[in-house]
Amino acid sequence: MHGWTGKLLRIDLTSRTSCDEELPHDLRRLFLGGRGVNSRLLYTDLMPQIDPLSSENRLIFGTGPLSGTLCPSSPRCTVTALSPLTGILGDAN
Repeated sequence: MHGWTGKLLRIDLTSRTSCDEELPHDLRRLFLGGRGVNSRLLYTDLMPQIDPLSSENRLIFGTGPLSGTLCPSSPRCTVTALSPLTGILGDAN
């Protein structure tokens, strides 16, 4: 299994640009699923004292390794960002 599609799409709404990257295999293996990968990306991409309501906050959408298959409950999607309420990780699926 290649893990999702092996791609990461970054979209910058300010500059209206996008680029796709290879999602590292180690990241897919160590942080299985959308929530794990999203949490890791949020942790590595954000500076410690960032304002959750600033344009530098990330909104990360992620799917799990079974998305697109016939497995029950597989089409779940996780959305992750720095929460303005708590100042730490907030996500929903």
